[in-house]
Amino acid sequence: MRRNTTMNMTEGKPMALLTVFAIPLLIGNIFQQAYNLADSMIVGRLLGANSLAAVGATGAISFLFFSFFNGISGGCGIITAQYFGARDEERVRLSISNSAYITLVSSTLTGLIAFLLVPTVLSWMGTPEEILPEAITYMRMTSASVPLVAIYNYASSMQRALGDSRTPLYFLIFSCILNIGLDLLFVGSFGMGVFGAAFATMLAQLLAGAGSLLYAFRNNPYFRLNRKYMRFDSRITKNAIRLGLPLALQWSLIAISTTALQTVANSFGPTAMAAYTATNRLEQLVQQPYGSLSMALSTYTGQNMGAGKKDRIRAGFRDDMLATVVLSFCMFLLMRFFGRNLVGLFVKETDVIDMGTRALEITSVYYIFLGTIYATRGILNGVGDAFFSFINGIVEIAGRVGLPLLLLRITDLGVWTIWTTAGLTWALAGLSCILRYFSWRKKSCCPEKLHNLITHALPARAFHAHGPFCFFICGGA
Repeated sequence: MRRNTTMNMTEGKPMALLTVFAIPLLIGNIFQQAYNLADSMIVGRLLGANSLAAVGATGAISFLFFSFFNGISGGCGIITAQYFGARDEERVRLSISNSAYITLVSSTLTGLIAFLLVPTVLSWMGTPEEILPEAITYMRMTSASVPLVAIYNYASSMQRALGDSRTPLYFLIFSCILNIGLDLLFVGSFGMGVFGAAFATMLAQLLAGAGSLLYAFRNNPYFRLNRKYMRFDSRITKNAIRLGLPLALQWSLIAISTTALQTVANSFGPTAMAAYTATNRLEQLVQQPYGSLSMALSTYTGQNMGAGKKDRIRAGFRDDMLATVVLSFCMFLLMRFFGRNLVGLFVKETDVIDMGTRALEITSVYYIFLGTIYATRGILNGVGDAFFSFINGIVEIAGRVGLPLLLLRITDLGVWTIWTTAGLTWALAGLSCILRYFSWRKKSCCPEKLHNLITHALPARAFHAHGPFCFFICGGA
């Protein structure tokens, strides 16, 4: 008997729904980060700090090139969730097929461009000569894997839009375990260096994506598409791109800003780069509870938007913020008391561990702002506030590009500028997100813009019973 792989989030208590949906996402995200942790720990412990710095030097630029198709995929997921909430089954199926076309094209172009530009961009970033060859090797393998990673991202995005956060988890756990085994085999036994670490991740992601997609075709009724639902739909594609491009721009701007901060870290040499890589890996793990709640809130918001239930969206945000406060305090304590042990998982060099420990003490103060960014991002992306994405990206790029220049000029922070900049950028972005959220609440009912919403977003019947939802359009007002 096939299990029901969808979840209706338009009814029931918001916190209970968000928790049930977010827990598999959190487990999956933690396993996803195990990819990075496995790469970093195996490379750092077996190949040394310079190889770890080479892998770390590619992190920001990888994020930049992955941002484009991830943003487009996010727009596709929002549209699918909204149609699912509106109970428009035909358009849900059309959205699934058209999202596949969009993802295929965007990921292929992104991977090709990234592969060609890798040496130039890494040189622009001031990557030290002694680690540049390994950084280029690792990044080119990562670029070649973009279309393969897109398979998993597409499948999981569509399944989450339909309320299924469990299926992608199962395949992700399998691929993560496989990735760690392949890392040890390729790097430890075969001596393939950073190339082996990247190749292991590529194979594991491919298997996760293929397995998740095949399972969805077999078990989820919305994925059983005949010729009628495989046709190109210009309206759905236009709406998905209209939402996805601002998300892609947001993530690209954030990626550019992290690339700029990576450049600052590069200027302080391999020790700072290795410490920055280790703390980045740990803070990626810290972000997983926030990110899981954000993805859950985005799906929850998209479905309730389609159903026309504004009050439930606000209640969901309130509950999410309460959870964010508790999580931030717990992770602040974790980094304060166990930061040195955690950094020591990545490297053996004492100077790198000392620097990384102090860095975590600096950034952990700002975790509450980091959580706020994720909470507001989930709600505003879910309602389709495209202008917010632009604001969020601009604030982060201004922080990570402008603050180092200012701090290095007027303070004697030196290398600590790297992590002080990260924390202050979270604070600036978090405050701007809160202001945007309250602006959305104030503008959430503007009758004069209702016509545009109905005409360009969702079927009008989704809004008949519950009044105007102009916040989709008002986000850009």
